[in-house]
Amino acid sequence: MRPSRPTSALSTHEVTNQPGPRPVDLWNDDAALRGAVAANHGQIKPLSDLAARLSDRAMIEAGREANRHPPELRAFDRAGRRLDEVAFSPSYHRLMETGIGAGYSAIAWEGKAAGGHVTHAAMVYLMSQVEPGVCCPMTMTYAAVPALAANPAVAKVWRPKLVSRRYDPAVAHVADKTGATLGMAMTEKQGGSDVRANTTTAQRDGDLYILNGHKWFCSAPMSDGFLTLAQADEGLTCFLVPRWLDGRRNGIHLMRLKDKLGNRANASAEIEYHDAVAWRLGNEGAGVRTIIEMVHHTRLDTAMAPAGLMRAALAEAVWWAEGRSAFQKRLIDQPLMRAVLSELALDAEGALALGLRVARAFDSTASEARAFARIAVALAKFLSNKRAPNAIYEAMEALGGMGYVEDTPLPMLYREAPLNSIWEGSGNVICLDILRTLERDPAAAAALDAVLDAARGVHPAYDSALSDSRTRWPGLPPEAEARAFAERIATLLTAATLAETAPHDIAEAYAACRLDPQRGQITGTATGYDPAAILRRVSLAS
Repeated sequence: MRPSRPTSALSTHEVTNQPGPRPVDLWNDDAALRGAVAANHGQIKPLSDLAARLSDRAMIEAGREANRHPPELRAFDRAGRRLDEVAFSPSYHRLMETGIGAGYSAIAWEGKAAGGHVTHAAMVYLMSQVEPGVCCPMTMTYAAVPALAANPAVAKVWRPKLVSRRYDPAVAHVADKTGATLGMAMTEKQGGSDVRANTTTAQRDGDLYILNGHKWFCSAPMSDGFLTLAQADEGLTCFLVPRWLDGRRNGIHLMRLKDKLGNRANASAEIEYHDAVAWRLGNEGAGVRTIIEMVHHTRLDTAMAPAGLMRAALAEAVWWAEGRSAFQKRLIDQPLMRAVLSELALDAEGALALGLRVARAFDSTASEARAFARIAVALAKFLSNKRAPNAIYEAMEALGGMGYVEDTPLPMLYREAPLNSIWEGSGNVICLDILRTLERDPAAAAALDAVLDAARGVHPAYDSALSDSRTRWPGLPPEAEARAFAERIATLLTAATLAETAPHDIAEAYAACRLDPQRGQITGTATGYDPAAILRRVSLAS
């Protein structure tokens, strides 16, 4: 039975020229996604299946509900006994079950088919369009798997649970669960990104360690365990701290939940370790070197998420522009609106293409690809996250006042936009990491140069920009120019990626928009390209 339509003929006026809710089809409406997945050898069926589930109107509403009803801390039970638990809305659990069931955390490690990391990265892109908060615990679970290799005994118990496709939120020891998630607790008040300043202590007790200290940020505090850094006798060391022990709770106290700008559906907490039991991963003193594998993989996801956020905002703007008229013309037919939307589409597709190209390097075992992944993931994270807030704001403005109210998803997307730039290395940290990698890892620099050189001849603006950048920076730039360097190299890399994996007119338009030195700095000011093909590619009109 079809539901009755809302009443448009009201007592004071008739509702006209107001597009209704956007019909969501995350796979069939996204030609850029389908093309990029194929070009990078991702797995089609798992992605089309997940996209179909996420496109269901009930799942879209679940995402909105999870944001309207944020998690709540339950530190004590009614008798005053410690619980240290977080209660989530049923919609949060439904979304977690959907993502984990689709293989978000597992598919890169299953080894059943090629393109596992590309497929995982595309799942990040899809989930981010519906409810980005639930991506945090699933991303960390995905990223923790390689870090566990530092302790084979721990990996034997935990790895099968992390790559399970069963979401199990039960309060139980890992051995009694059908699936598990992992979080991270590294940051402390006095150090922030400088984790070597951490003061949390770890005392050896046989094969185990006992941790005491405070963590300023703990991501996803209801996870079954946390990778954490603490000071052991020989220096900063990486540990896995289980949430639940056999028959009792570990000494992890949730002090408070963070009241965040966005990422509302997901909990983040301040925690304290009070004689918390932990297993060591890697050698004492090798904490950063051990946990860097997890950081490397979470950075892939923080590079993909802004592409999904930009795509969701773009789709809302295009739907509105195709369904609303002003001054006797559809908005989508107004030249200035076409200029804005086409640039937004290029930025969204560029972020998607670059993220999946980096994921393809993660899938490869070749030394050149691994070297490329080390530098390219940082470049992608930096550029795409710097583009996202402005792109989402411009999409919001395309809707006018409607874009500013919570009836649309744009406020949620805008609140989410800064997160992935801050998480796992803010802009300055990433830029310094880029310089450090290029200085210390000649293979990464050579792999990057090879990709940039391969794209010569696609567009004069690209060739000119590449030559100019190498003239300006014949070696590494001074630290004060690290952002300028990272932006230019990442933009060149995006243009090179589009030249390899996207239609020719898209690659040419991106080069014209983003590499022409005469272009304006505000969206919609670029010239030298035709927006028609770009807008046809993102059109949602039936």
